[in-house]
Amino acid sequence: MKTTNTTAQYLSHAAAIAVLMVFGVVTVIAGPVTVTNITAHQRIAAPIVDITYDLLNPSGGAHTVTIDVSTNAGAAFFSTCTNFSGAIGAGVTTGANKQVVWFAAGDLPGLIGVTARVRVTADDSMALIPAGAFTMGDTFSEGSSDERPTHSVYVSAFFMDKHEVTSQQWFEVRNWAMTNGYSFSAGAGKAPSHPVQTVSWYDCVKWCNARSQMEGRTPCYYTSSTFTPANLYTNGNVNISATWVNWSANGYRLPTEAEWEKAARGGLNGRRFPWNDLNITHTNANYYSSTYGYDTSATRGFHPDFDYAPMPYTSPVGYFAANGYGLYDMAGNVWEWCWDWYDGSWYSNGSATQTDTSGPTSSSYSYRVVRGGIWYYFTDRCRVAVRYDASPGITSFYFGFRAVRR
Repeated sequence: MKTTNTTAQYLSHAAAIAVLMVFGVVTVIAGPVTVTNITAHQRIAAPIVDITYDLLNPSGGAHTVTIDVSTNAGAAFFSTCTNFSGAIGAGVTTGANKQVVWFAAGDLPGLIGVTARVRVTADDSMALIPAGAFTMGDTFSEGSSDERPTHSVYVSAFFMDKHEVTSQQWFEVRNWAMTNGYSFSAGAGKAPSHPVQTVSWYDCVKWCNARSQMEGRTPCYYTSSTFTPANLYTNGNVNISATWVNWSANGYRLPTEAEWEKAARGGLNGRRFPWNDLNITHTNANYYSSTYGYDTSATRGFHPDFDYAPMPYTSPVGYFAANGYGLYDMAGNVWEWCWDWYDGSWYSNGSATQTDTSGPTSSSYSYRVVRGGIWYYFTDRCRVAVRYDASPGITSFYFGFRAVRR
């Protein structure tokens, strides 16, 4: 993923925006994607800004392009501007002179004359999960009671990492964070391309804040309901309250349990797994094959491609096919931390059906939710409806994560 900033002054409806400065490309996550040659010009006598940029990726493919705006010289960017059209959003391919039209007055009313800095991000590491309702829970009535009753949940659109956070990515962000006031307890990986594991919920939350800061985004997690730098969550084990989360920020965070399950289903209904099949084999995921009726794998036990010492028997991210949203390893490999506190009777709570539910609000619960199954466990844990709980401070080679953002 690459980002480039450009500074322009939004002078008046009758004057052209003057591009004062164009910064060089900033590498956020190692990869081939570059965004260059940003220009921003206001049309004469109109509150409309024309933005152009070049997008290069030798690997090709589609990208998600977002534009964030700063009105304080880049001290903070916000992603609430929505009046864009053109080469923005999901599915943008590579090429020169990509064009975006911004109806600036619709997003910045009353701010004529301010200097605005525009940040263009082209990202091929995250997938857009579209807004909409889905049926959450065990529609087959074959799992634990905590997976029922099934219920409809509406989830707003968000972006999710296509892959579980890798060991390489973890340490790139962690190393930056350790020199910028953060502390972490653990973190390991079998290889740079394998998922990071031995990470606690606390460390994953802090890591999301650090990744946000590295990319110039607004962090989500704080130690109080006052979202100031002094209260940014960077150290220790803190049981963050939902009111201490800046849910509207454009930074990274853990997915809610509802977001995770919607994403894992890949747009499908009535399926047991993230793919369009009711069965599972070792060609689909890295898990411990057993004698469940829907486990039709020709090989049993640990996945034969990865059961070599030392443990853990993780697989490289992206080894198996993606689901309908372009997400990999939503079944097996490592458990993935979610935001929510775990409550075994939560699905019977009326709040479970609220739009963008973030789970129980009380911090009296002791465990957080993990999802997705694991290389070590049986087939049934790979079902998209399965729920599991773990102490937020635990560090084990069973647990990893992926991040989301708005």
